[in-house]
Amino acid sequence: MNIQALKDSVPSSPAFVVDESEILKALKVLVMLRDKSACKVLYSIKSLPLSAVMMLAKSYVDGFSVSSLFEARLANEILTGQGSIHLTTPGIRPDEVAELTSLCTHISCNSISQFRQVASVTQSKASQASIGLRINPKLSFAEDERYDPCRKYSKLGADISEVLNSDIFNKIKGLHFHTVFSAPDYVPLLQTMDKLRQLMGNQLANLDWLNLGGGYLFDQIADNSGFIEQVTQLKQEFNIDVIIEPGNAVVGKAGYLLATVLDCFNSDGKAIAVLDTSVNHNPQVFEYQRQPELAEHDPEGIYPVILAGSTCLAGDIFGEYCFNQPLLVGDKLVFKNLGAYSLVKANRFNGYNLPDVYMTNGEQIRLIKQNTYVDYRRQWVGDV
Repeated sequence: MNIQALKDSVPSSPAFVVDESEILKALKVLVMLRDKSACKVLYSIKSLPLSAVMMLAKSYVDGFSVSSLFEARLANEILTGQGSIHLTTPGIRPDEVAELTSLCTHISCNSISQFRQVASVTQSKASQASIGLRINPKLSFAEDERYDPCRKYSKLGADISEVLNSDIFNKIKGLHFHTVFSAPDYVPLLQTMDKLRQLMGNQLANLDWLNLGGGYLFDQIADNSGFIEQVTQLKQEFNIDVIIEPGNAVVGKAGYLLATVLDCFNSDGKAIAVLDTSVNHNPQVFEYQRQPELAEHDPEGIYPVILAGSTCLAGDIFGEYCFNQPLLVGDKLVFKNLGAYSLVKANRFNGYNLPDVYMTNGEQIRLIKQNTYVDYRRQWVGDV
């Protein structure tokens, strides 16, 4: 996307801008993978559940992956029966099971006990949901355990060894695993499948489906041959549906956060610029101490500036960036590659409004979501 054109065309600040062309580019990679391997592709809506994004993705995927009742309801509303809805979550309330099994085509239970709970409801009701189990293959690939679903004492998935020795194994329709975060290649997938094959052998043929999860940067991996060969082999050997559920790989590069400089001053000899946004509009900056990419940053720039958010939190800092000229009040800046897990986590700490949300196709830009004081008041005023 042309950053200057974005600045010129977006009338409000802060603003979250979604680039349709980036999403379509990613979706076309997934369509290619589906065509060559016959896998099924789900968009994991937890990364960005904007209805406009879901409507755009709907024509390119086989359905949506969801993590809660509300996500399942939204997915059902968008798909209108024309696609699969796969659920996996550590927490299912007893009073939600019946509705979830009516909304979802597939449920990957997170534990053996959760499987028993869900299965007992589906047996007594006219449910069409295929009930499977999320497993923990006990293989860790992330250096930072905050991103590691297979960390010690993990809450995510049942120990595969326990599952194989359980009385429920023959009742399971499918298996689901998710072991990586932003993986740049398929090595973890191939190693995980090697372990599953060693443990299960031909028992994989007893399943209807195998969900390989998400966490792979499908849109950025140059060599897809390993993935295609693995999925093709699984389908030929075991006659099962093989599913992937990317989220970040669909929208990660499609999101921009536009902000405006409100104030500039020096603090202990360093330049500070306060923006009209904050890390609360992109909470992973604070959660994981991650410095987001800035379009205007130049590593060779001679004007270093600490970009700070507008809230009273001392740690509301995006990081230090370098510029080719001093920043001035009113300058616009653009953080990029924030499509996943930013807007969906954004909050109104200190009462600051959420960013306006725009969609662009590269030529036109349109406002699709705008929050007002009414929305803020509704969140906090007890006038049900």
